[in-house]
Amino acid sequence: MNELIAEVIGTMLLVLLGNGVVANVVLKDTKGHNGGWIVIALGWGLGVFVGVTVAGPVSGAHINPAVTLGLALSGLFPWAKVATFIIAQMVGGSAGAFLVWLFYRHHFNRTEDPVTKLACYSTVPQIRKPVSNMISELIGTFVLIFVILYISEPTIDLPGNEHVKMGLGTLGALPVALLVTAIGLSLGGTTGYAINPARDLGPRIMHSILPMKFKGTSDWKYSWIPVAGPFAGALIAAVLYILHQLLFG
Repeated sequence: MNELIAEVIGTMLLVLLGNGVVANVVLKDTKGHNGGWIVIALGWGLGVFVGVTVAGPVSGAHINPAVTLGLALSGLFPWAKVATFIIAQMVGGSAGAFLVWLFYRHHFNRTEDPVTKLACYSTVPQIRKPVSNMISELIGTFVLIFVILYISEPTIDLPGNEHVKMGLGTLGALPVALLVTAIGLSLGGTTGYAINPARDLGPRIMHSILPMKFKGTSDWKYSWIPVAGPFAGALIAAVLYILHQLLFG
């Protein structure tokens, strides 16, 4: 499995589980109906854990164009790979959204509210104020990228064994999963915290083309915010990271 396939699969699993938990909570006649925001935030965090666990050993598990951009701006990822990684993430996000539709298609057809349907694919702001919505996405993504830039997998070097290291293995995904859960619980109440263009734009495209009863607009007028906000947040995080490295090493 090469890097791009890993990014496709990792992002697909992220969106399948993340948007899947939204569908389980908000769609009509599901077992998890009205499960609440804590369930959604936890589901997204666990989706990150699964996606990072699967893709991490192969690609580093960016599974987010904002992460790819932030790492490249910080000098930690080659610019030559940025475009292909982002394309792979968009493909994975779209595939994950298709699987959510396939899984919950009968519940989509029973749910009459079009905004509820869209929320299972893309973010919908609680109060539509473009500047404030943009700031929310920027801050949420800044926290994500800035912390990720400082996360390193813990290892234990065994004295006398030059080539033996003990680490957390797949539990290296756990810090990022907890970080995304914390962002959702603390900063997700305004826009639904996209903090990832591939998890919003790819599914929004799928929403626009998949057949559903009572389907409304895909809200393309808002669609630029969950893309521009995360990229802006990644840029600021990378700049502050570079400044910190220059000042303190």
